[in-house]
Amino acid sequence: MDIALRPVHDSDLPVFFRQFNDPESLRMAAFTPDDPADRDRFDAKWAHIRSSPEIVARTVLVDGDVVGSVSVYGEAGEREVTYWIDRAYWGRGIATAALRALLTEVTERPLYARAAADNAGSLRVLRTCGFEVTGKGRGYAAGRGEETDELVLSLEG
Repeated sequence: MDIALRPVHDSDLPVFFRQFNDPESLRMAAFTPDDPADRDRFDAKWAHIRSSPEIVARTVLVDGDVVGSVSVYGEAGEREVTYWIDRAYWGRGIATAALRALLTEVTERPLYARAAADNAGSLRVLRTCGFEVTGKGRGYAAGRGEETDELVLSLEG
């Protein structure tokens, strides 16, 4: 399995939109937009992501196929990582490999991440990449339609 990152292309966006509207993925991610099916809002968000010099966004490829995205965003000292992998590819180490590749490209530290406290897969990815739990919170998770516990993780030096 060849896992690679590249800049986001226009042709990736319909794939991301489909992936982002998988009900099981939305539930697992928990903290998602109120209406992930709003294509105009999705397109506006990705237009901002792709035009912002502060955001590093990459498409995740497996054997040349688009399987998700990985990004770093936010202001210096508060930058966060985020990733989304198509559910059909969960459990294969792809998110871990993609995040590791992004962390090689983006060398500034600290970096932060957030995950629903019960999202064992995402927490495993983050911990494997060196992130440690540094805080917790609780908030409304649109992907679940309810209050959900969240963990904050950080990657130092």
